[in-house]
Amino acid sequence: MINAIKNDTLLARAKALNLHGILAHWEEISASEVIEKILQWEEGERSQRGLKRRINEAKLGRFKLMHEFDWGWPKKIDREAIEELMQLRFIKHATNIILCGPNGVGKSTLACNIAYQAVLQGHTALFVTAGQMLNDLAAQDGDNALRKRIHFYTKPTILQVDEVGYLSYSNRHADLLFAIISNRYQTKPTIITTNKPFSEWNEIFPNASCVVSLIDRLVHNSEIISIEAESFRLKEAKEQSAKRKQERNSRKNKTANTVEA
Repeated sequence: MINAIKNDTLLARAKALNLHGILAHWEEISASEVIEKILQWEEGERSQRGLKRRINEAKLGRFKLMHEFDWGWPKKIDREAIEELMQLRFIKHATNIILCGPNGVGKSTLACNIAYQAVLQGHTALFVTAGQMLNDLAAQDGDNALRKRIHFYTKPTILQVDEVGYLSYSNRHADLLFAIISNRYQTKPTIITTNKPFSEWNEIFPNASCVVSLIDRLVHNSEIISIEAESFRLKEAKEQSAKRKQERNSRKNKTANTVEA
């Protein structure tokens, strides 16, 4: 027999899971010792399904996890600040994260790891490049369709907008980005990766009147982290090239020794 307090706890869990069949026969089955195990199974299964759904919806793609990140490579990086962000306290305060630096220095990798950690902790996230999002919004036919699409990008707990600055955009695109940032302003955090300092954002959105306001809303409550480094991709390409050369030399020496023998 289970006591009254435990029974109330199990009943609350069954209600939270909307197990209507079990609830309809609660008086008959609540005394069974197996009921707690059934609730555990259902909670565990739903948790796993929820995690898989959030990972799929986040569209993070493939990225290196933090234990693979080479902290010794960048000339400048605030490791302490990034590790603090991995604790996810910025979500409560809707603090934007802006990762600045040249191409290939790990901005997207770091951003994806932060978003992934949030997904593991039950939050929702969405990864999208600036070009994908702005072109998607600009392609909407009619005000109603556009409102729905803006809501789509406003809804996730974390929106990760990648590669701001790699292309230039029209005034219309600038207005659309401003709409997204404004909708999320002080309610949900946005992660931006960019290869250009804010002083050069007029080159991304030439002649757009909203650029100053856009930057102002982004940085008002934000953590800005600058990274200075040579390209990780170039580094890895050189390492792979050296490894292949070493393997070729090893095979060549092995063949030569076999011939001499």
